[in-house]
Amino acid sequence: MWLVLLLSGLVAGYAMAARIESMQGNGLARAAAAREAARAGVEYAALRLLDPDRTARWAADGRGYRLAFDTAQLDITVRDEAGKVDLNAAGHPLLLALFVALGEPRDAAGRLAGAIVDWRDEDGLTQPAGGAEDPDYAAAGLAWGAKDAPFETVAEVEQVLGMRPALFASAAPYLTVYSGSAMPDAASADGIVLQAMGVDRPQPPGPDAMPLAGSGTYSIDSRARLADGRRAHVSVILRLGGNALPGSAYTPLRWQDGASP
Repeated sequence: MWLVLLLSGLVAGYAMAARIESMQGNGLARAAAAREAARAGVEYAALRLLDPDRTARWAADGRGYRLAFDTAQLDITVRDEAGKVDLNAAGHPLLLALFVALGEPRDAAGRLAGAIVDWRDEDGLTQPAGGAEDPDYAAAGLAWGAKDAPFETVAEVEQVLGMRPALFASAAPYLTVYSGSAMPDAASADGIVLQAMGVDRPQPPGPDAMPLAGSGTYSIDSRARLADGRRAHVSVILRLGGNALPGSAYTPLRWQDGASP
């Protein structure tokens, strides 16, 4: 009898293990499907940005587009990087105004703006309005100093003295290192950036107007939702145009993706 019970327990255990493995495999497959759907949204957006038909071309001003892909619902936004504040080109006044627009006290915003300029410039002199050079980082107990070279990524600004995690999370969507312009393009800028610039949103072009030429570098946010509720999110910065890969329509500059149950 005990042998029968033992065998029954083993069979039940194997059956449960097989079921769990099957469920895990199905979950992985659904996560992959959601992720690929979100990636398909990026590919579709790139094609729409390149569309020679101006009536079909997507606007890169942050507006949302919703479409179906197989059994997934896609929500996609596109923003021209020219509409953001460039960490390597923006002057102290614009950086200060951006942080104030995000709710930072003016004095703290001014010091942080100066620290950003000090981080990227080549000299060891602190900005007249306040900033941070190597001695200031050492006094704060940090193991690094001002880089004295351009920012390579937006995330690098987290190392600048005075940048808090919460402020970075608020500011990151409005920052870039890809435009090279001292002032953002108002036509593709978000309201926060326009507020920092001190300008009103431009009137949208009329129906007969030629489409605005973009900079060619865009951030694309693609969110996929499957019928079973599983979601995936892909956030990309890309530059339109081919690269070393045959048939490529763009060059990815930054790519982040993920899936959730």
